[in-house]
Amino acid sequence: MYSAAFLATIPSPDQGVWHLGPIPIRAYALCIIAGIIVAIWWSERRWEARGGTKGAILDVAVFAVPFGLVGGRLYHVITDPELYFTEGKNPWNAFAIWDGGLGIWGAVALGAVGALIACRRKGIPLPAVADAMAPGIITAQAIGRVGNYFNQELYGGHADLPWGLEIYQRFDPATGAPDALGGVATGHIPLPDSPVHPTFLYELIWNLLIALLVVWADRKFKLGHGRAFALYVAGYTVGRCGTELLRSDHANHILGLRVNVWVSILVFLGAMAYLILAARRGPREAPETLRGKDAVVVESTSDVAGPAAGEKQADAEETVDAGVPGENGKSEKS
Repeated sequence: MYSAAFLATIPSPDQGVWHLGPIPIRAYALCIIAGIIVAIWWSERRWEARGGTKGAILDVAVFAVPFGLVGGRLYHVITDPELYFTEGKNPWNAFAIWDGGLGIWGAVALGAVGALIACRRKGIPLPAVADAMAPGIITAQAIGRVGNYFNQELYGGHADLPWGLEIYQRFDPATGAPDALGGVATGHIPLPDSPVHPTFLYELIWNLLIALLVVWADRKFKLGHGRAFALYVAGYTVGRCGTELLRSDHANHILGLRVNVWVSILVFLGAMAYLILAARRGPREAPETLRGKDAVVVESTSDVAGPAAGEKQADAEETVDAGVPGENGKSEKS
């Protein structure tokens, strides 16, 4: 029987892991995979609308995704080593990426290294690729936050609010021992501070708003040379600072602030500096610079088409991001 207090809160799922025979199916991993698929699909469409060759983003993702996953895990382990390398802890759990623990800063940094390798192999500019991928990346981050919901992690202090999140104690069905990640909630026994601020939900909503901001700014100002990506980074770090200050989970501190708050501040300053410096680089990259080494070279008709060619490209980009009426008055969005 649920109490009236419970009905005024957001319930957590009873479990985050299901077993298909001996194979564990983890909600966190499914959310990460779903986010990656959405990011690649959307980025591919944006890249083609800019004049890039079909399949280029997928080729870049083959390098960027594994690099990013490794970088995200490395950042998490380096900033929280006591979770794995102190007495009573299992160092091998540092490799258990399926249990949660990916640092976005490490994922972006090392993912960029993988993307750079792929871009050089294909002969396409990394800043242009980053611009095409920016909204998809932050949308993938939003989808990944759903995995934190299933893992009952990344939450704040006590919250007597309609959107307060109930955190349940989970237990191993076989042994009865506490098991926050792989266990099952029995009787919906709340943890001491429950209900709490669902900071993962705050960040999810913020990420989607930044994705919309990047799409709008990119269409209006024709951002290029990495400016759309820098706008994503700057916008994300503002929201991340806010959610970090609300979070109550374990974190190391420097001068009284969580490590991720300091990193957010530094990354924000770097993104803003890049935006200012990149403004001097002029308009967005020309479509012919995005086709790469492997593209089939065809005779350009841009001299004949004149301004109309540029207008068609702009229309294509708007179709990808929002859907616009075509010449027959119907929506062209697929």
